[in-house]
Amino acid sequence: MPDLFDIVVAGAGHNSLIAAAYLSKAGYRCLILEGRPLVGGGVKTAQLTLRGFHHDTCSSAHVLIQDSPLMRNNELHLDQYGLEYLFPDPVVHLPFSDGSYITQWRDIDRTCQEFAKFSKKDAEAYRRMMTEYEEMQPIFAAAAYTPIGFGKPLNERLAEHPKGKIWQRRMAMSAWEIIRDTFEDEHCRAFMVWMAYQTVEPPEAASTGRLAYAICAGRQRWSWTTPRGGSGSLTQALVRLIEAHGGVVLTNKNVTRLILDDGKCTGVECSDGTSYKAQKAVLSTIHIKHLVDMAPKEAFGEDFRAGVDSWQAGITLFASHYATTEPPKFPVAGGTLSPVAAGTMANAERGLRVSYDFAMRNVNVEEPPLLVVCSTVADPSRAPQGMHTIKVIGNQPYELKEGPEHWDEIKDRVSEANLNYLRKFAPNLTEDKILARLVESPLDLERMNAHNWHGTCHGGAQNAAQSGALRPVPGWAQHRMPIPGLYQTGATTYPGASVSGGPGRNAATVMLKDFGSSIEQAIEGKA
Repeated sequence: MPDLFDIVVAGAGHNSLIAAAYLSKAGYRCLILEGRPLVGGGVKTAQLTLRGFHHDTCSSAHVLIQDSPLMRNNELHLDQYGLEYLFPDPVVHLPFSDGSYITQWRDIDRTCQEFAKFSKKDAEAYRRMMTEYEEMQPIFAAAAYTPIGFGKPLNERLAEHPKGKIWQRRMAMSAWEIIRDTFEDEHCRAFMVWMAYQTVEPPEAASTGRLAYAICAGRQRWSWTTPRGGSGSLTQALVRLIEAHGGVVLTNKNVTRLILDDGKCTGVECSDGTSYKAQKAVLSTIHIKHLVDMAPKEAFGEDFRAGVDSWQAGITLFASHYATTEPPKFPVAGGTLSPVAAGTMANAERGLRVSYDFAMRNVNVEEPPLLVVCSTVADPSRAPQGMHTIKVIGNQPYELKEGPEHWDEIKDRVSEANLNYLRKFAPNLTEDKILARLVESPLDLERMNAHNWHGTCHGGAQNAAQSGALRPVPGWAQHRMPIPGLYQTGATTYPGASVSGGPGRNAATVMLKDFGSSIEQAIEGKA
């Protein structure tokens, strides 16, 4: 294998692979180094319980990325590398303790009928919110897929739209304020709060107002977008593209140090003692909390290190994976429903309680808000014939009064409490239907993937202090790091976490410009 590479990439999450894919198309030879045995980071599928049961280790729905130029314009032609998406219907089902429920269907008329069961006014409000967001969605997408400083910021884009001032205020409000003032029925409010929580930001926090619209609108448009074969199908397709363009992907290569020559980053060193040099640049998707320890402190500078020191993890996850003989079956009028995605939210107030419990370091299993994903309903190929994978996700704090290590003692009890609560709505999930399980506390999530710093699968909170031009730290949002030759992508960079591909495409845009080319030329094959 030739030892000369244009770009060395530290970490193989979906964003670094997307960046490497664009760079590869532009003619740059990339070496990707992944510390774990399987590439993908949070976009990965593995046999976590039993042989033949393929579980998504973190992400399951690829909704945001559908609005990216990567997918919308088919810029990388990933369908030619084996990527295929499914769009299940229904989208999401939320049952309530009184026996009622709201189901989101791909048909907005049918979804509005669900709201109308409780309030015709709320049904009209839901339709109006979806219509209003669809009008503005191209502006939000354009801002997300433009690197900071490469175009007009979102506020300026909104100011140019006739309704932009309305949205400037909405963006600054909390999702809860909008939901509370728009919907009158408690069931409808609970559904909207559950939806707003899907980016793991407290709906009562300032500057979350867009979440009152965006999550529902995205799923209304794209469903619970499910990659055939598992979430890792996206990253596997990217690897095939990179390798087809002469790139190399190495696993079990844990990057531990940045190599600096005359102050410039020229390569990396791995824990096994091997080192790799880059002729053009190094691209990192290592969490910024760890990245700053991989070079002398003075190389990053005081302002960058101060920003990293104040980085907050935000709301963290607690997950249980099951191999089962049946999917969850939720009683509905006329029978039962087995959707790909379901959830629980006892009432809006229970959703607002989550951030308080985090602040107090409390484990709360009383009527827990849950996300329940059964991808095998839409994609039977992920399990043996007639069998299923189920993932049950709740929110629990990494930091406990007894210390994070206390999770090893209590995690099984918390998992059982979540399952018992789910059984109130899907009573078929009795013990005889469960073949195997794997429980992951917030501490386990960090152990599994170092990028899940303090248990957060989103790199860190996406609050007002860690969004936009402040992500990852003020002054360093353009993917260029304080060390020349070093670039950063991934969930700690703009526009943030979830499977959007935005940080990856934006990083490639910046790097290609610095190399004297452009992403447009790369897409056209003219770089």
